[in-house]
Amino acid sequence: MTNRTTVETWVSDYERLWRTAGTAGLSDLFTADASYLPSPWASPIVGLPALTEFWEAERDGPDESFTMSSEVIAVDGSTAIVRVNVEYSGDDGSNGRWRDLWVLTFDDDERCAAFEEWPFAPRQRDGHEPHAS
Repeated sequence: MTNRTTVETWVSDYERLWRTAGTAGLSDLFTADASYLPSPWASPIVGLPALTEFWEAERDGPDESFTMSSEVIAVDGSTAIVRVNVEYSGDDGSNGRWRDLWVLTFDDDERCAAFEEWPFAPRQRDGHEPHAS
């Protein structure tokens, strides 16, 4: 049975792995056939080989500069909801701020079988995309 402590530890391990060179630890976090949905509109990434490619393409590497905080909102059975705040700060002076909701489903070994991310950036303040004029 998944609990808050399990989820907090998993999120901490996720951040640690994101900051670590390589992707060898993904199998400690995710099941072999895990589904990873990086936004509600994206096609799911399925399986560790595809997830490995996605991680390598999406991050700048272990020196990527960002801060991250999280709060477990709810845990029900094997499913958890986590609010995540991330702020990137690049060498070129660019910043990226995100507030995400993660919907995580765990297996009996406390590895994630399904990851669903709902990312929001400040430009999405009102929840609507700008209309073309």
